[in-house]
Amino acid sequence: MKQQIDASTVRFLSRTTPPHIVTLVMVTGLSALAMNIFLPSLPGMTAWFDTDYRVMQLSVSLYLGFSALLQVVIGPISDRFGRRPVLLWSIVLFLIATLGTIFAPTVGIFLVFRMLQAVIAAGMVLSRAVIRDMVPGEQAASMIGYVTMGMSLVPMIGPAIGGVLDETFGWQANFVLLIVLGFAVLWLIWADLGETATGRAARFADQVRNYPELLASPRFWGYCLAAAFSSGAFFAYLGGAPYVGTEVFHMSPGVLGAYFGAPAIGYGIGNFVSGRFSVAIGLNRMILFGTAFTTACMGLLTLLDVLGLTGPGVFFGLIVTVGLGNGMALPNANAGMLSVRPELAGTASGLGGAMMIGGGAGLSALAGWALGFGGGALPLALLMFLSSLFAFVSILLVIRRTRRLGL
Repeated sequence: MKQQIDASTVRFLSRTTPPHIVTLVMVTGLSALAMNIFLPSLPGMTAWFDTDYRVMQLSVSLYLGFSALLQVVIGPISDRFGRRPVLLWSIVLFLIATLGTIFAPTVGIFLVFRMLQAVIAAGMVLSRAVIRDMVPGEQAASMIGYVTMGMSLVPMIGPAIGGVLDETFGWQANFVLLIVLGFAVLWLIWADLGETATGRAARFADQVRNYPELLASPRFWGYCLAAAFSSGAFFAYLGGAPYVGTEVFHMSPGVLGAYFGAPAIGYGIGNFVSGRFSVAIGLNRMILFGTAFTTACMGLLTLLDVLGLTGPGVFFGLIVTVGLGNGMALPNANAGMLSVRPELAGTASGLGGAMMIGGGAGLSALAGWALGFGGGALPLALLMFLSSLFAFVSILLVIRRTRRLGL
């Protein structure tokens, strides 16, 4: 039986206690920033490498796909060897890969190093596992909500900063900033993150053998699918919004960067709601409310686009609701995944995260492919609507099964 960590013993910058919430925010924030800071630069990078936008867009979908594969093994490795060493080595590898993206001479080499940057996904996976090590149940959902609320500023200002850096110094400046911040986070993890994965005994192979037990749980599948489709709307946005902003609305990188962070505004609000009310309302109902809200608003965006009533303000304004719905749904869906087998929190976080990010990679690539056929912003709006609708249906099935079993 896994020993619960006493979260009340936390001391900032002490390696003998669990990490401070500031450290968890910074770790997840770097992961989020690496994902989206350079997105306003995609059209310019397409010209720089003399390639097609669909090829350059692979820097998003390949990154997400490799991130999904890594999360399958990151969780079990951290359950076996500890959260701290896995996080430290992940940051070191991330720094090496980021250096490679800056000096890549061709788009192919750039995409290889960009794919390797995905090792930073350990930050998001293991921050959730660390929280589940420290607190149980709805408290985990609440703490995850506060952590993601604290780092929600990163994806909001990241593209804006990236757009300004691009216009001032060129696209490489985005990756230089990631190196500087990476070293800062590496030091913070070294100084503050005490080990939380206590009672480790199983070998890595034994951890992987627990996958069938998790995959046989309908409840685990329900939470994973709700998280995957909820975040899928956002990942489709990541893959398609640079094209919509530049080709449909004719924005400059700086202006697009300012608009691009729209979902993070809603995400911060949704995370606050999740952190404040998850314990009182419960996991399932919070996920239900969040997915229902996003579905309704993406349906409205699709309708407005069909009627020819969308512009930058309407499009990016309604995109805020994707963040708000995800802010309510994702912390609770993630906590739900981890609650199936608390002693396998890292394994569950990695496997669930792989499903979520893998689905996101597919939707991101699909968005870039669909937009290439024209039709303005409609293909992207429709894709986000369908993804959020599937998330809503997934949590409805979880609630139905829970009521039938009387849980």
